[in-house]
Amino acid sequence: MSESTTKNNKPTNLNIGPYRIEHPIILAPMAGVTDRPFRQLCKNLGAGLAVSEMVGANSLIHGSEKTKRRANHEGETRPCSVQIVGADPKMMAQAASVNEAEGAEIIDINMGCPAKKVCNTLSGSALLKDEPLVARILNEIVKAVKIPVTLKIRTGWDPHHRNGVTIAKMAQDCGIQALAIHGRTRSCMFKGEAEYDTIAAIKQAVSIPIIANGDIDSPEKAKWVLEQTGADAIMIGRAAQGRPWIFKEIMHYLEHGEHLPEPSIATIRDVMINHMKNLYAFYGEGRGVLVARKHVSWYSKGQRHGGAFRHAFNQLDTAESQLLAAESFFANIMDEAL
Repeated sequence: MSESTTKNNKPTNLNIGPYRIEHPIILAPMAGVTDRPFRQLCKNLGAGLAVSEMVGANSLIHGSEKTKRRANHEGETRPCSVQIVGADPKMMAQAASVNEAEGAEIIDINMGCPAKKVCNTLSGSALLKDEPLVARILNEIVKAVKIPVTLKIRTGWDPHHRNGVTIAKMAQDCGIQALAIHGRTRSCMFKGEAEYDTIAAIKQAVSIPIIANGDIDSPEKAKWVLEQTGADAIMIGRAAQGRPWIFKEIMHYLEHGEHLPEPSIATIRDVMINHMKNLYAFYGEGRGVLVARKHVSWYSKGQRHGGAFRHAFNQLDTAESQLLAAESFFANIMDEAL
């Protein structure tokens, strides 16, 4: 059971199996984004838990270098949650076992990804159409490992087929220890606005911890979603891109009812440059330079002359030139502010 809300409606912590998550604000798994450097950064800035980007069950078993890197948790704040995706119950169970052997402390199952390349393999949110298969996958994985297993879903397949409550009850019966729900159906992709009524209904229907996800992009929205759904925790995805300090901002607002000051330009610079250095160290310079481009693009949005900076930055192909450009960009912003 969760203990994430006190009688004063202030969040305290979330229990997933034996793990106490001190801050009930979780970084959502995002393909190509939530690598180890970003997970660790968000944890350092207030995320109570950070879930790895999804790892294909088949790829994990056959051990490609890219997949091994995705499952790399060296030096990461515990507990480590690894998300797996697939549609074959036996293979998913085997992938969970491999992750457990490699040091994962929580296995998360992806039944929420709406991407066509995932759904075309009948994985991700496509599984919501096949409830018997969902049950087989959950049962096989829970039996295969000794660590807690969690699940991420959408509210259903399309707005006319919201079976989130049915899936949630099934998950609880199978031994799933926490459930995250994105407030859209598979067919909605990321369009329109997330709806939270289904999440509230799921919270009423089961006793396992419920994590609300979808369009939570501010402290006020986080508080509102917690109140509207009764959820035990919230999950932040796209809003953390270029704003990893959002976790600290939300936690402060939930605890004290007031906003933290906006981070200074110097703080943003330091966070971004340290993040870039960690990317180079993790991937090596060649790949790190490419990965840094998208993160720097997010960090620089909304800054003066950000568009011109991004255009020039994306032409740079060495770590040294990227770091010099980033330092110069922020120095110019601070000079103009004087």
